[in-house]
Amino acid sequence: MVDSNDVLGQDSREFQTLVNIVARLRAPDGCPWDREQTHQSLTPFLIEETYEAVEQIDANSLPGLREELGDILLQVMLHSEIASEEGAFSVADVIEGLVNKLIRRHPHVFGDAEASTAEEVAARWEVLKSEERQGASLMEGVPANLPALTYAQRAQGRAANVGFDWPSVDGALEKVTEEAGELAEAHEAAADEKTDESRAALEWEFGDLLFSLVNLARWMDIDAETALRHANRRFVSRFRAMEDTARDRGEDFSALSLEQMDALWEEAKRGEA
Repeated sequence: MVDSNDVLGQDSREFQTLVNIVARLRAPDGCPWDREQTHQSLTPFLIEETYEAVEQIDANSLPGLREELGDILLQVMLHSEIASEEGAFSVADVIEGLVNKLIRRHPHVFGDAEASTAEEVAARWEVLKSEERQGASLMEGVPANLPALTYAQRAQGRAANVGFDWPSVDGALEKVTEEAGELAEAHEAAADEKTDESRAALEWEFGDLLFSLVNLARWMDIDAETALRHANRRFVSRFRAMEDTARDRGEDFSALSLEQMDALWEEAKRGEA
């Protein structure tokens, strides 16, 4: 295992200070909360901090992003320190592994291979990853805990990289229409039959439609997770504007008719322009 002491030299004193601080927090006489943490107990914090960083990116807040990246770095340091205590690996090993991977997967930069476009780089990246998997499924390495939309898009991308894909975006569009029709049929059957089987079929078809929409997003170079997150944000912003407008007019929002709410919705949309 690589020794983490002074691994980055004098030019990175701040990082070495961080390494020392985290080790001190985990020391027997350190912070009680930090000392009792495990990889498992820290998992929710790693996820939370990542989403908070994404939120700052969406808000175009560089100061906020700087802070949240620091929080993510803290999670990396804590996991590395815990692993070091267990004799598994240190933060230096994490860095060394990343350095080796970046060099290995960028032969067009650090070797003799050629790649002039981002698409060529992405294709070569997948080939190199496949070689590293040594015969394992192409779906290996797509984290099962990813958000469902992200997982679907990653899995579809892996399949597309070996040619399992529509010839053009038209196929993806037609598939969405086909799946929407099948969902409508399943909904009608579930309404008539009201059985567990018909409900399961309805969920099945809904999943297929959602999957096909994600595939269409991939073809259109849209990140499905980001698109839905932005749509969520627009909905919440407009709904709050509706509530505020009703309150300013002395109206009980919950007592308004659907037609009145629709009018407030359109007003909120116009207010975004």
